[in-house]
Amino acid sequence: MTLENIELFSGLPEAQLLRLAEQARQRTYPAGTVIVNEGDEAHGMFIINSGALKVFVTEENGKEVTLSLLGEDDYFGELALVDDAPRSASVMTLERSTLMQISRNDFNDVIATNPACLQIILRNLVGRIRELTDNVRALALIDVFGRISRIFDSMAEPEGELRIIRRRMTQQDLANLVGASREMVNRILRELVAGDYIEIHHQYILLKRKLPARW
Repeated sequence: MTLENIELFSGLPEAQLLRLAEQARQRTYPAGTVIVNEGDEAHGMFIINSGALKVFVTEENGKEVTLSLLGEDDYFGELALVDDAPRSASVMTLERSTLMQISRNDFNDVIATNPACLQIILRNLVGRIRELTDNVRALALIDVFGRISRIFDSMAEPEGELRIIRRRMTQQDLANLVGASREMVNRILRELVAGDYIEIHHQYILLKRKLPARW
């Protein structure tokens, strides 16, 4: 796998990208494996070569809240490259997944060969934080249908004249992502199917036409 497709490393010189790839360790995990636990010591980041994972936190009452769903070329744990705070969330594989791990020590060794690279990494991290801020704003200001539409837009990939969401996602996963009840999400999805906006299949969701601005 080349690291040039990874948003966090966008703009890094080829020499540093190659060294990071050489230092990285790759491992395959079966479905249902917890890769990191909330509160664990953090020693590096993970890049997803293949598979699907979810990022989640557990509330005091034991309720699990899904923060995001991840797939190929996504990454997590990147803050561990620049600080030693514990993990802020847990991550679990949803299917067999192959991950690449880059340790903080290896990252620092590579960046030391070209200190200007750290500025590039920090700029990319700021972009990531701004994106997360927009997601929080959406949860606060947009209704449930608007949040679902936003999630679909972010996950959909072109498929001929249509768009398709290949990331496996249950109604409960979607409900957790948009901060709504599963019953509310189920109702909206059923209405979108009835309106011929989407088709829901076992492994994917097909977006047949642009979703309405409001529901």
